Amino acid sequence: MVAQTSDGHVLLVKKLGGLFAIILGCLLTAVGVTFESSGTTFVGVLLLVLGAGLLVLKIVRRNQAPPLT
Repeated sequence: MVAQTSDGHVLLVKKLGGLFAIILGCLLTAVGVTFESSGTTFVGVLLLVLGAGLLVLKIVRRNQAPPLT
């Protein structure tokens, strides 16, 4: 079953943005923990949460049931 959406570009942006935020968040979190920088660690964790949230929104949107008529 293939999901058809009229706003495919928005879903692509959410997917790529989420992946980019997760990767950057992992890197910043690792650097922040290594150098004991609480600010960098906080920003890294914040980006991880943001990236996961974007991916969850994309998945939820894709898996919505079609309206019954």
